[in-house]
This record gives sequence, structure tokens and C-alpha cells, in this order.
Amino acid sequence: MAAISASMVKELRERTGLGMLECKKALAESGGDIDKAIEDLRKKSGMKAAKKAGRTAADGVVATKVEGGFGVLLEVNSETDFVARDEGFLAFVEKVVDKAYETKELDVAKLMDGDLEDARSALVQKIGENISVRRIVHSTEEVVGHYVHGNKRIGVLIGLKGGTPELAKDIAMHVAAVNPQYITRDDVPAEVVEKEKEIFTAQAKESGKPAEIIEKMIGGRINKFLAEISLVDQPFVKDPDVKVGALAKNAGAEIVSMIRFEVGEGIEKEEVDFAEEVAAQLKG
Repeated sequence: MAAISASMVKELRERTGLGMLECKKALAESGGDIDKAIEDLRKKSGMKAAKKAGRTAADGVVATKVEGGFGVLLEVNSETDFVARDEGFLAFVEKVVDKAYETKELDVAKLMDGDLEDARSALVQKIGENISVRRIVHSTEEVVGHYVHGNKRIGVLIGLKGGTPELAKDIAMHVAAVNPQYITRDDVPAEVVEKEKEIFTAQAKESGKPAEIIEKMIGGRINKFLAEISLVDQPFVKDPDVKVGALAKNAGAEIVSMIRFEVGEGIEKEEVDFAEEVAAQLKG
């Protein structure tokens, strides 16, 4: 019988969405022939997963777990919003976030190895959609606060030096709503500022104003740009008369970390023409 290598098992798992043990068994029965293993699995319970594993999972939810000065934020994807609201899917997400919190594991593959991967595979079989754990981050600070938007599509971790969990949660809620790119203007990379300056310069020159006036216009626009993308310079959503930086300072706190996840960001979602998809299925 052909030797079954780890890379063969990995490939079959990626192509079918099934668990490691089931893939190893299928490969053993097929004599190491991956295509035959897939064919055999498609004749059994693996058929649905084999069809769905390559589909883009760009919907889903984010989840957090925070206690004291340690917090976890992760994203679990499904193909549709309908599945993202499924009780079984949400129960699986809770298992993932609990294990991520307990183990402090940041490597998705290592976190999923074993029981969680088996649970994921079983869920794929039951629901009929590709499901994947996309990313995990940790925050370890003096105070960590978290906020997840009601539809579970946006999640935030905020780390503070000083202050309270309640303050951190308020700031996390602001970040979820406004989406600042950096904590302070000093955090903005020089190349980002330079690019905006080039754009503002070109716009200002179109005005035909004297050079000294143009210079002042550019300086004002850059200042406004930095204020708009920097958390501490933004008006607090619950009290626009107070900037977020002042809110923290007045409470004896400093914002030292900010992590924001939004479901599906950065994923190129496959655009499917429904009529074409139905026609293709009918032909098949």
C-alpha cells in the first residue's frame, strides 16, 4: 500500500473540508490516490463538502472574549449571512473563541487541529457551506476592553494604560462606529502623509492662488486629514464636544492599542450570477 504523507492528507482536507482522520482513512482505502479518494468521499457523506470547499467564505461573524488584561478577537467566515445567523454556526464560533482564549494560540491551523477541525467538518456537512476560521489576534495590556456590533460583523479590542474596562468599551464602540486608522497622528506613516500632500498640492495649485496661500491651504488640509484618521483627535461618538484623547486623559488613561475586525474585509468575494448558476446546475 502506498505511504500516506502529511501533505497528501493536507491537500485532501483542503479540497474536501473534511477532518484529518476521515481523510487519512479515505487515502488509505484509495491507495494514496487523492482523486479516487475524493470520488469515494463524494459517494458518501463527504459529497457536499467536496463541492463547497472551494467556495469563497466572505460572510460570517467576529467574536471576542476578554477578562482583565487579556483579550481575544477572531473572525469565522461562512458563505452567506443566513448561515452566519445559524445557531449551530454560532455555537461553533463560541467553541473556537473559548479555545483561542484558553490556549492563547494565534496560529489558526494549530488552534483548529483536532476536535475543532472535526466540529468544523461536521458543520460543513450539515449546513452545506464552506466555513473557515480566518484570523485571530490577542491584546495584553493593563486594561483591555471590547465591543462587538449588534450584527456581529464588527469587533474591536482596545488596550489602555490606566482607566477602566468600561472606558475601554466606550472607546471600542467609538472605533467600531468611526473606524479610525491610527491611534495618534504620530502613528501615521510618512508615506501616507506625503501621498495626501501630493494630492492636496495638486488641488491647491488649481486654485491659482499665490504660493504662500497655497502652502497654508496644504498645511490646513493635512492637519484636518490627520485629525480625521487619528483616534485621539476624533470627537467621541457619545459626546461630540469631547475628543477621544481628552476622554481617556480625563479618566487617567492612555490608549496604547487598537484592533478592529470587520467581517470579510480584504476578501475578494466571488460574484455569482444566480441565473447562470441555476442553468449550470440543471445542465449538470
